Amino acid sequence: MAISKKNQFETGSEDGNPPAPVIAIASVVLSMALIAVGNGLMFAYIPVRLGVEGFDPTWAGLIITGLSAGGLAGCILTGPLVRRVGHARAFMVLSALIALSNAAIGAGTYPLLWIAARALYGFSICGLFIVAQSWLNDAVANAIRGRVMAVFYVAYVAGLGVGYATLAAIDIQTAAAPLIGIAFTALSILPVGMTRLAQPPAPQAASVALGRAWRISPVGVAGMLAVGGLSMAISGFAPIHATAEGYSQADVALLLAAMPLGTLILQIPLGWISDRTDRRYVLIAASALAVAAGMLAIGFDGGALAALVVIYIVWDGASESIYSLASAHAADRASKNDMVALSSSLLFAWSLSGFVVPGIVTGLSALYGTQAFIYVAIVIASAFCLFVLWRVLTTQPVPTAETGSFAPMSAQAPLPVELAFAPDQQRDS
Repeated sequence: MAISKKNQFETGSEDGNPPAPVIAIASVVLSMALIAVGNGLMFAYIPVRLGVEGFDPTWAGLIITGLSAGGLAGCILTGPLVRRVGHARAFMVLSALIALSNAAIGAGTYPLLWIAARALYGFSICGLFIVAQSWLNDAVANAIRGRVMAVFYVAYVAGLGVGYATLAAIDIQTAAAPLIGIAFTALSILPVGMTRLAQPPAPQAASVALGRAWRISPVGVAGMLAVGGLSMAISGFAPIHATAEGYSQADVALLLAAMPLGTLILQIPLGWISDRTDRRYVLIAASALAVAAGMLAIGFDGGALAALVVIYIVWDGASESIYSLASAHAADRASKNDMVALSSSLLFAWSLSGFVVPGIVTGLSALYGTQAFIYVAIVIASAFCLFVLWRVLTTQPVPTAETGSFAPMSAQAPLPVELAFAPDQQRDS
């Protein structure tokens, strides 16, 4: 039987919903990739601009802490926003808030204003990820969901890398970076504004129950607590420290642009191994690799840029891998009826750690210097490694035949939609 041209370019649905055209799904992915370019540039621009203006690095740390606080609020408040206005309008509202945040940065170097602006950004980007992922999750069939989400994450991480690299080509003492960020944010609205992708039904509220989540998967909860802090410490404070150490604008851009390569390079082989053995072994290896890379970061700190780039690629990739591995391990131990409560609790744990740890690093940096983030990251990775090792020695693994499939993810974004909203097949179970 011949396959129609329409079916070649549509993704089927297993729950009775009409199929979603590939081009419509691509519109959401493209929107997030475009917004990532501006986001990456702003992450790199802020600490370098503050350094050029002679501000103490503590201000940059406070800005990261404000961003994390906004992200925590976004994880809590996005659900009510989507229930009120729907996915498309929520996406546009949140994109507009990011543009407003970038405009405030471009108004001049006012650290207090920048703290508020980045808190608004944190709220908005967290909400955008939840909206985009819930939209995609509803539109695609289970058989291809993992592949679609993998493309989604890779596109966003690649966009961040492009944004980081763009820093090297701009005049740091002008408002060029915020203007570019606003431009890419505006461009990101266009694909979603013109999409024909059907909007999902309004999401149900998802409760947070950390005690229940801990009983289901202690390693999963601990992994989210570890990686929330690790990700914000490494990605947020690496440019602050590099600027304070005297590396040039181009050097900082290169270092940040290279770091996402670790996420893309390490996650696939580690995930492949974890699908064929006890995932906890791979989590131990990933966290131990993060510890080793952190120690090398101390040893080569202030040295040759080429060596630091390689070290930070490995360090960032190992740390980011904990995110997806811990998520998969938690899902292996949960029943379908437990998924929404477990997943929303993991999302909260990730957000909480991402807020608390930057505050700790900022305080320590004021006392001991910007290198403090490296020591904090080593302590977090070491503690998690030892905890998982203890769990391996005291509890039985999930049989490999009963585990799910690994999907690459990034700790730069909230967990997939199941962690905030209940898909139809789970609500009906």
